[in-house]
Amino acid sequence: MSLDYSTAACETADVVCVASWNADLVFRVARPIARGETLMAGAFGISPGGKGSNAAVAAARQGARVALIARIGDDDFGRMGLDLWQAEGIATGHVEVAAGERSGVAQILVYDDGDNSIAVYPGAGSALGAGHALAAAELLTHCRVVMASCEVPVEATLQAFRLARQANAITVLNPAPARPLPDEVLALVDVLTPNENELFGLAGPGCAGSIDAAAARLLARGTRSVLVTLGAAGCRLFQRGQAPIDLAGRAMPVADTIGAGDTFTGSLAAALARGLALPDAMRWANAAAALSVTRHGAISGIPAQAEVAALLA
Repeated sequence: MSLDYSTAACETADVVCVASWNADLVFRVARPIARGETLMAGAFGISPGGKGSNAAVAAARQGARVALIARIGDDDFGRMGLDLWQAEGIATGHVEVAAGERSGVAQILVYDDGDNSIAVYPGAGSALGAGHALAAAELLTHCRVVMASCEVPVEATLQAFRLARQANAITVLNPAPARPLPDEVLALVDVLTPNENELFGLAGPGCAGSIDAAAARLLARGTRSVLVTLGAAGCRLFQRGQAPIDLAGRAMPVADTIGAGDTFTGSLAAALARGLALPDAMRWANAAAALSVTRHGAISGIPAQAEVAALLA
């Protein structure tokens, strides 16, 4: 028997996420696998995933009221997502359950050093489009922050960000997985959160390996700020007409890095929704991401607001 999760008529939110969803199939192996090689895994598990879903959970655990715009399959993996969002208090009235379609799946290889490699099949999420954003216009024009990643079709993000900009909501884009983005999208982004590889991929050739030059190029294309995550080295914030702001990383014991970037983005969105200035929100997100790598898995690694507050204190 299917459950009715629809709450569209009563949804309000601080943070709206144009969200990808997939089930993570996680294999733990000693090292990367060579082409043509078979390597025995030491452990296997299935857990909730998707950059958008992970970031939404992170925002919710940091105290934000969160709502999703998403498309999932009518299958066991899709029901896993609905159960997760219900448990986390995330509104799902604009989550379409697509009959006869499969939910997204990610195959994740986690290595002994905590690093990972990921292959993603988007499933039903690949048909998320501008119409889904338009259907959620009331939600998008009454929130404080709208966030998305490159795991969802750009048409959905573009329409959601147009509506957000009209309502003076803050837009946050995590450009992962890396892919070219049109200037029209970048011009609607208030905070872009690439890692170093994604930054150089977006900026294109000619930056000579310079983070500053690559960020300047994206600012020139219309993005209002670029917040580059640098893993253990911390992060660096670039804003138009201002000197860069550096924030050092935190030395933490690493269990794995799955979901650290999503935790950063979701925690940043929640902090911005609370009214924090961007440099202060960056500090909060940096601490949340540091805590996330001390635990295994994307969802189990996302800290609660009180844990982040304690670390910052």
